[in-house]
Amino acid sequence: MPPPPAVLVTNGTVSSLHPPSAAVFLESTAGAYTTARATAAGRLLWWPRHLLRLAHSAHLLAQFHPHLLGIVGPPRNPLLEDSLIGIDPLVNRSVRVAIQVMGQSRPPMLGEDMAVTALLRPCAVTTAWEVCVHLGAYVPPVFGEAGAKLAVAGRGRDAAAAKYAPWARMRKSMEKRRPPGVTELLLTNNGDHILEGTVTNFFVVCHKEEEHDMNEPLSVQTVASKFEVQTAPLSDGILPGILRQIVIEVCHDIGIPFHEVSPSWSKRELWEEAFVTSSLRLIQHVETVQAPSLWENIEAKTCDDVSWVVKQFQECKPGCWKHYHTYKEGNIEEGNTRGI
Repeated sequence: MPPPPAVLVTNGTVSSLHPPSAAVFLESTAGAYTTARATAAGRLLWWPRHLLRLAHSAHLLAQFHPHLLGIVGPPRNPLLEDSLIGIDPLVNRSVRVAIQVMGQSRPPMLGEDMAVTALLRPCAVTTAWEVCVHLGAYVPPVFGEAGAKLAVAGRGRDAAAAKYAPWARMRKSMEKRRPPGVTELLLTNNGDHILEGTVTNFFVVCHKEEEHDMNEPLSVQTVASKFEVQTAPLSDGILPGILRQIVIEVCHDIGIPFHEVSPSWSKRELWEEAFVTSSLRLIQHVETVQAPSLWENIEAKTCDDVSWVVKQFQECKPGCWKHYHTYKEGNIEEGNTRGI
């Protein structure tokens, strides 16, 4: 089967070359980026939030981690940071061109959305920013059918507050430790407190430590009294995911207790459910989480060198993450693009 079509636009101009996949494109460059999901009609979900994070990431990298922007040697002129002011129209222009070209090239297939990756990198000859937009077809998984299978396999990322393209290459070093069938790798700095996935944020729905009745059916009222949702705080060194923030806001809106604390693997017997979020898959329940039996094995050469301990979740049932999904379906229009 041929790869799905893609469009690459730089500063409003469509590339004449056949573009690679978004993953290959990110592996080949440096810069700050964000990836959003668009409907077949070209409406981008939560796009204003993506634009804010994109500019924030570029600002952080320019100040503190210029090498992740591809800057070698002395820091660039401060005008580079100043030029981020008013960057949104430049990004939106390239997004509009990419969506228009994609729409002219082929009609969307049934059940198909689009993945939009917008990247900012310093221009080689000026103190301005170069805007690259990669647009490709995206077929989302059917909600509730395919659960994520996770494995703890790496340490937390550097400069986690920013989203940067070189991370695509850095996470490749962990791939040799991916066990068969695992769909996402998790990060930890001490073998116990789980930070996030390599491309997702990680959540657990767990019993409060003073509660141990595992048999009562889940409901919003039960969750409020006996359960809480946990995910790592930004201060622990994780990416501020767009959907991560949406989950926090929704939990607050519908009264589900939320605790920003890194889920503890040593307390996994309290975990009732788990799910991961990203701007593409939105929310996906977790079937299994596995971790090395010894912390020292986190940097083993291959997955065959690791002895694994597996946490298996019960067959999917109407739990906290489903309440979130129901709420999300009714409010997703709030996230659609304005002004693109």
